[in-house]
Amino acid sequence: MNLNHINLVITNVVEAVSFFETYFNFNCTETKGDNVVAVLHGDDDFTLVLMAEKKDEAKYPDAFHIGFMMDNAEQVNATYLKLKNGGIDVGQEPRKIRDSYGFYFHFDKIMIEVGYYL
Repeated sequence: MNLNHINLVITNVVEAVSFFETYFNFNCTETKGDNVVAVLHGDDDFTLVLMAEKKDEAKYPDAFHIGFMMDNAEQVNATYLKLKNGGIDVGQEPRKIRDSYGFYFHFDKIMIEVGYYL
């Protein structure tokens, strides 16, 4: 059994689609309504559904996050630089965190981890 999709509630669907396509190789395959819902597919057949929030309703717990685990530290560093050079506020540079090497940052209402297991 595999986890094959997640639905995230965000503030701006159009910006989020561009973000995930640009930095994490997703491809938007469907948009519903006036950019109320977007369906994106990743390289590994994972489906990411982005839904516009209604009336500031999205409240994720403090530790809630999604993670993109890379094959090596070089990919983590390259992703960090691509995000940073694209104007995304990525905070601290990648570093050793418990049993991984990586970094956390926020986009919209979502905390995102980019890492590599040591």
